[in-house]
Amino acid sequence: MEIRPTTDQDRDVFVDTLHAAFGLFPETPTESGSGGWWSAIEMDRNLFAMAADGRPVGTAGAYSFELTLPGEILVPATGVSFVGVLPSHRRQGVLSALMRHQLAELRARGEFLSVLMASEFPIYGRFGYGPATYTQRLTVPRQQAAFARPRARGTAGAPATGSDTGSVELLRRAECGEILEEVYDRYRRAQPGALSRPHHWWALGAGQPPVSPAPRYVAVHRDADGAPDGYASYSVESGTLTVDETITTDDAVFTALTRFVLGHDLVTKVVFKHVPPEHPLRRQLADFRAGQVSDDTDWLWVRLLDVPRALTARGWFTDGELVLDVDDPFLGEHGRYLLTVRDSKADCGPTDREPDLSLDVSDLGSIYLGGTAPSTLVRAGHIRAHHQDAATLADALFHTDRPPHCLHWF
Repeated sequence: MEIRPTTDQDRDVFVDTLHAAFGLFPETPTESGSGGWWSAIEMDRNLFAMAADGRPVGTAGAYSFELTLPGEILVPATGVSFVGVLPSHRRQGVLSALMRHQLAELRARGEFLSVLMASEFPIYGRFGYGPATYTQRLTVPRQQAAFARPRARGTAGAPATGSDTGSVELLRRAECGEILEEVYDRYRRAQPGALSRPHHWWALGAGQPPVSPAPRYVAVHRDADGAPDGYASYSVESGTLTVDETITTDDAVFTALTRFVLGHDLVTKVVFKHVPPEHPLRRQLADFRAGQVSDDTDWLWVRLLDVPRALTARGWFTDGELVLDVDDPFLGEHGRYLLTVRDSKADCGPTDREPDLSLDVSDLGSIYLGGTAPSTLVRAGHIRAHHQDAATLADALFHTDRPPHCLHWF
């Protein structure tokens, strides 16, 4: 078996091979309402696994993104995608060969982390990826959509948080492409765990709504000066209003957009497809139980390729020292590192000191963005704490000012 890079001339064969691996047939643009989710493909970053007779039997690919780390720090990140093996060649080492080759290429490019979305949970942990962000679906029956009256008060009896002074405008997806792109880009720069959506994704309609031009209504929130600062993309079918995503970094704007969709007439329920865990929306409802959580699942997985570079790249919010003993069985590597955090910055390098924590590189990926507490993985039996205070110290260090969340699909 040979692993080789693809070229532009391989595009059609690459797409056909990938679809065959998943038992799918390519949709036409008119069927999907977009240019195809594969239309933003980067052929110079993809791989073929070739059988002895010269036929492709497996694929792996990559997108070029920016990932927002804690501290609103933007770093390059490879988005691994297009991973598939034909049913006739599974469990023969094809996937492992593709992933090993890809990780070597990423390192050769000087990259220190990669991300992916896992089609099945058990697959990618063995390649060093760990689930790092999570998302939920929240369903609210229309007749139970009333908001509770906020109880917090500020000084002199004023509300603790300012009331929304903006407005909501209803547009169609085809009318507001530039607004969507602009508002999302501002959002993702401030939201840990968010990925960039390059301009050509919007231009090509690559991905799921609202990136694709599939028919959608968009509630655009504008501030007091008329500038767009948030949106909610949604559709209505058979009495159900489904929100693709609500984009804003302002809680008051999120609430205004939520009130708008929950106030929609002639629907029986509103479904929010992507709500961060622990989001306050359910607490804002007069009936907490009205918010029905489902599809509570992992979303973005993270893989560290250079532990010291990755740990010094992100922002930190608590000073301290931690010795991490990191095992990377897929690449046959092992390292012990001293992480020292002072004034929101970190130094990290090899050390001979006794470890505080011993962990797999996939577990380090899970805690990297702050979406999984190290103590949770200690209690689960995945991370070993070498003394009583180790997990508490790790929790304090890896805790972030804002939980990570990713909405982008790739």
